Amino acid sequence: MKTVIMADPVRYPRMTTEEIRESFLLNGLYEPGKIIVNYVELERAIVGYAAPVESALVLPTYPELRAEFFTERRELGVLNIGGAGKVTVEGKSYDLNNLDVLYVGRGNANVSFESTDKGAPAIFYLLSYPAHATYPVALVRKEDANPIELGSQETCNKRTICKYIHLEGARSCQLVMGVTHLHPGNVWNSFPPHTHMRRSEIYMYFNLPENERMFHMMGQPQQTKHIVMADKDVVVSPLWSIHAGVATHAYSFAWGMGGENQVYSDMDPAPIKDLL
Repeated sequence: MKTVIMADPVRYPRMTTEEIRESFLLNGLYEPGKIIVNYVELERAIVGYAAPVESALVLPTYPELRAEFFTERRELGVLNIGGAGKVTVEGKSYDLNNLDVLYVGRGNANVSFESTDKGAPAIFYLLSYPAHATYPVALVRKEDANPIELGSQETCNKRTICKYIHLEGARSCQLVMGVTHLHPGNVWNSFPPHTHMRRSEIYMYFNLPENERMFHMMGQPQQTKHIVMADKDVVVSPLWSIHAGVATHAYSFAWGMGGENQVYSDMDPAPIKDLL
């Protein structure tokens, strides 16, 4: 498990493209037949993929956690962005179709992942944060994810926001998790932009064709830069940074947050006219 150390807002303005990518971009996490995760020192998040094909994959613990099992002191959100699959928690199986989410609370020692059809395997995106309280395992179907329509065709940001793990949905200790889908012909996300001073955010972009790219905007509102990203890449947004972007094609992205506040609407606006 690779450990990723974030850059601070003082160092950030002087960073090269390569340094920014090394600090904030998490790529190479998806590999069929494996579980690959990174440990992010910001909020002590763990992010990655479980991609079972031929056989089930068991969620391991890691030496860095100093834990008997992965969720001994953690909670976990699991989003399926592939074919039908199954997640088994303490002997109980949960069938996850495409865009279903499973919340796994702390204290569940045995977690495994498998695909229903190896010809169309499941792809489980994993996001985990430390947890000081225990909440029950909860399956949220995509049709129950409280879809909200935002944006417009005129501003190229017509999108559907689906909330899965939040105060009015599956309950958690600090994890908040959902998915945003850009409608065909729309390419801008999270505009008007904002920051979250009480929690950091992690984006995973998907449903982006192989030869298309995402231009993720980040940084302080008066010191913005971008990171070029591909399908299934992940980017970490610290509390002082905006998180927005534009792509060469419509796409979807999973957003997840951990920190002090779980209130979805708690954000600090960064007006477009003030961006530099």
